[in-house]
Amino acid sequence: MSHTTQNKTKLLVRVRRLKGQVEAIERALEAEAHCADVLNLVASVRGAFSGLTAELIEGHIREHISNPDKDENPERARGAAELIDVVRTYLK
Repeated sequence: MSHTTQNKTKLLVRVRRLKGQVEAIERALEAEAHCADVLNLVASVRGAFSGLTAELIEGHIREHISNPDKDENPERARGAAELIDVVRTYLK
């Protein structure tokens, strides 16, 4: 079973929250909100999107490459853990 299937409900909640945030940007633009307010909304979406992306990449690494918590090869487990940390840092 795929990691996206296992976490389907949690992922859909995040996507629906993102959808609401994008709709808030649309409403702000239609209402001719101040640019700083629109930029703050865009920054929120960017952060939420990065968080979702990091979660999906981490799940992919754990499911399809190596799960550092279960891999019996210590070098591969360490490499996978390092890659997960890099992805999390990069997508902050």
